[in-house]
Amino acid sequence: MPAPRAAVSFLTVAEVAALMRVSKMTVYRLVHGGELAAVRVGRSFRVPERAVHEYLRDAYTDIA
Repeated sequence: MPAPRAAVSFLTVAEVAALMRVSKMTVYRLVHGGELAAVRVGRSFRVPERAVHEYLRDAYTDIA
């Protein structure tokens, strides 16, 4: 019996932009620049929710 897979939740570019409070163009730049993981589905992209959280965690800077 195969091991159970963890559920992967995908977000649209618009959903990522809303979550991060940036423009869709910014999300596209992050994806095309390799800074944000995404899967191409037809002509659009889907971003794993985990990738968004990892990007935000890694991009966080502590302003003192």
